[in-house]
Amino acid sequence: MSINTTTKSHTGRRIALSLCLVIVMSLASHAQQQLPPPGYRIDSTHIVKPGHTFPLAVRNNLLYDAFLTPNLGVDWRLSRRWSIGLTAGYRPWPTSDDTSRKWRHVLIMPELRHWSDSTFADRSWFWGVNAVYSHFNVADVDFPIGTLYSAVKDERRQGDLVAVGASVGRSWRLCRWLRIEAEAGLDVGYALGDSYRCGRCGMKVGDFSGPFLMPKLALNLVLHPQPTQPQYAVVPIQPAEPVEPVKPHFVIHPVADFSGQAGILQRDNPVLEHISQYRPYDRTRILRKEKGALYVHFPLDKSELSSDYRDNAGVLDRIVDITRQILADSTSNVCRIQIIGLASVEGAVTHNEELAAQRAEALKAYIQQQVATPDTLYELCNGGEAWTELRDQINDVVIAPGTHSDSEVQALRQAIAIIDSEADLSRREQRLRTIDGGSTYRYIREQLLPDQRNSGYLRIYYDYVPDTRAASINSGTQLLAEGRYQEALAKLSEVRDDPRGWNALAVALWYCDRHDEAITYFRRAADNGNHDARENLRQITR
Repeated sequence: MSINTTTKSHTGRRIALSLCLVIVMSLASHAQQQLPPPGYRIDSTHIVKPGHTFPLAVRNNLLYDAFLTPNLGVDWRLSRRWSIGLTAGYRPWPTSDDTSRKWRHVLIMPELRHWSDSTFADRSWFWGVNAVYSHFNVADVDFPIGTLYSAVKDERRQGDLVAVGASVGRSWRLCRWLRIEAEAGLDVGYALGDSYRCGRCGMKVGDFSGPFLMPKLALNLVLHPQPTQPQYAVVPIQPAEPVEPVKPHFVIHPVADFSGQAGILQRDNPVLEHISQYRPYDRTRILRKEKGALYVHFPLDKSELSSDYRDNAGVLDRIVDITRQILADSTSNVCRIQIIGLASVEGAVTHNEELAAQRAEALKAYIQQQVATPDTLYELCNGGEAWTELRDQINDVVIAPGTHSDSEVQALRQAIAIIDSEADLSRREQRLRTIDGGSTYRYIREQLLPDQRNSGYLRIYYDYVPDTRAASINSGTQLLAEGRYQEALAKLSEVRDDPRGWNALAVALWYCDRHDEAITYFRRAADNGNHDARENLRQITR
């Protein structure tokens, strides 16, 4: 038979064939899966030894034969539940171009199937996806179904089509050699070609192209030999002694309470302390050695606070910023702001006592100007003359190696002895002035006393709303340690939206045999930065 085919039709066929192959091979690559060990399939009580089944089946669609379209299909077993196949059909008649009524075509259809039981099994359902390519020459045919050939009753059409579709079917074994398959589906595709005035004339009247729907029906007779022995030989095995499974050694640590914005700020601002760490002031404390204390300095004999003096600007901004952030936070609050006013040891004791109190008041007033805070938040302490601070500074100089001559160190040791032994503060200063003809006191006044002229130590004490979620997580963790897994799961499920509890929740799920959920929460916790979860995940996935 001669089928007239234009250059455009040849090109269309090549493109269509390539497209079909790409689609089917892509689907086939995803269908590959790990087979059971060769020769065995395992269930809970038996070892099942399959017989030697053929991986190849050859089929013929009887419905195509009924419409005088010889066809042949081949199926190949990819895995336990997947197969790939290729069907080809060719109808060459009528062979004479003078015949008006004709339905000549070539069909190629690759197909991928997923089987409900095992591949090619008796009474097994299968679901398929397929691609179709066809070259056709049709005229004077009235098709009852489909949208592809609706116009060929009145004209001849010759061209190419490509389509993709899906189908469902079932297989039954007839005998050792044969199976039968029933399959139904629907294809959607695109066709293009030439239109002619009649079935036996060659006068072209136009082109056609467009989408179409086409049903897929098959009644396949399948040649697929079966071995003489049953397909599966089931061999019972003696039940083994139960072996206690090795449990992973999961890592779980208690979680810390969330201490609000104040707790977060405390990490970088040691001036903040929880109210449980509060200490009343007494003059024996060496404030300069306490971590995180903030100082605001004053010029000699002054109580007016100036942001331009020394490093006051940065310190004042820091105090105000910390206070403002805590007051704005709903999970924490300022409980107490402790300010200790100090003065240097120069001058009259009574005057210095008043000066120290005024400096503490000046710092309090500055904070209140910047942040609205009640007087009840403040604890103002009058540290008076900063003798404890001065003694500590002198001692640091004495013990520092190589900074002063032996005579200077001896004079400074004498100053420490006077501070320790002389109870009268006025007389104590006078005695310091006489050491080494006054040179020691000049050193103290010029190098050490400027640090005493400040409002002193400032500490902010805070509290926070109790973290009930942390308590629930830690309670659940304790239940896990006691082996009370169901109770732990119930407790931890109450706070499953808190990332801190995901690791413990995953452990509880695992011990309650909900392994898939456990792995999900282990991964969430690990992605959230939980090191315990990463270690636990490594144990169960290695």
